Amino acid sequence: MKILVCISSVPDTTSKINFTADKSAFDKNGIQWVINPLDEFSLTKAVKLQESQGATVTVANVGDAATEPVIRKALAIGATDAIRVNTEAKDSFSVATEIANIARNGGYDLILCGKESIDYNGGAVPGMVAQLLNQPFVNACVGLEVNGTEVTAVREIEGGKETISVKLPAVIAGQKGMVDEKDLIIPNMRGIMSARTKPLHIQEPAGSEVKVQGVSYDSVPARAAVKMVTPDNLNELVRLLHEEAKVI
Repeated sequence: MKILVCISSVPDTTSKINFTADKSAFDKNGIQWVINPLDEFSLTKAVKLQESQGATVTVANVGDAATEPVIRKALAIGATDAIRVNTEAKDSFSVATEIANIARNGGYDLILCGKESIDYNGGAVPGMVAQLLNQPFVNACVGLEVNGTEVTAVREIEGGKETISVKLPAVIAGQKGMVDEKDLIIPNMRGIMSARTKPLHIQEPAGSEVKVQGVSYDSVPARAAVKMVTPDNLNELVRLLHEEAKVI
């Protein structure tokens, strides 16, 4: 079985987010980049399938050379090889088109993604990939078992969980719960050293159309100062909630 895992390079959640002086772009200076956490759940699941079913695991990333340390970490976690499309990720459609092109040419049985990236939280790429490939799609997956040419997936729905079966090839968008957090793989020295020699293929983009262009960015407004109200001054508390917070 051939598995393709799509990974994004995203800012670490502890990074301080800034924009350029004209607010036209994200300021990348001083940012620590990591594998998108939701992609990491899917990558770990793929590596476990590799161990149990003899699958090959290829990681795919759309990005410039700056994303290669993150790709190498994915290889250290256990992926067999990697493909980097040499272009900046600009919008969901162009990224999905490049990934679909990789999948179409590679003949993969299973495509795993995180349900969204933690930077833009668009959540559009996995579904677009499935549509472009005309393959079944399961979103918000918290459980996955592969049996021959069929997968059984458990996904979160409003008020509960749903178990469904789909035929391969298919696209699965995972999230926390696809594997337990304690089972996430931390690269050891052996994995880090082997990642240096694993194939990382660079391919030029297929020239996919960019449909969305960022115009400007604004930082989240600073939180207002906290106002303290004494326990015996309920009238003042009600007034503040009504007139200032506007929650009642």
